[in-house]
Amino acid sequence: MTELTLKAEEIIKETKILQIAKSAMMLIDLFGFEKSFKRIKPKMEGKQVELYFPSLGGSLTMTLVSKKEDFQASYGKANNPAATLIFNVMEENVLKLISDLLVLKDNIYGILKIIPKLLTRKLKIKGSIKTAILLGRILMIGKHEMYKGQL
Repeated sequence: MTELTLKAEEIIKETKILQIAKSAMMLIDLFGFEKSFKRIKPKMEGKQVELYFPSLGGSLTMTLVSKKEDFQASYGKANNPAATLIFNVMEENVLKLISDLLVLKDNIYGILKIIPKLLTRKLKIKGSIKTAILLGRILMIGKHEMYKGQL
């Protein structure tokens, strides 16, 4: 492979990760619940969670915030992540796994439905489990009315 081909493949993977970030921000903006953000206490606010995609060779960083309109997802490694979520699936299954997590309801049953993904090692958590769960609960939009009757 030429250097140009390698660079093109790297740009394609980076673009895929940027699309995941943009989609997450859009979904939270449109369907996210303000009460999920209210759970973020002042001492947790500002903590970074890194989402690492080995099959895409890159990461996203999401910061815990207490206001929905302040939510951001950015491309790249976190400077000092409190937790790292590793999406250990093939490239073609990354969106499916993210989608499966997003449509969960923000309750104890939704959190319990993550356990099989952890046991099968499709999803790994490094660092603070509490911080990872807080981010997960922000991202869980399954209680939205558009999902009524689907779950």
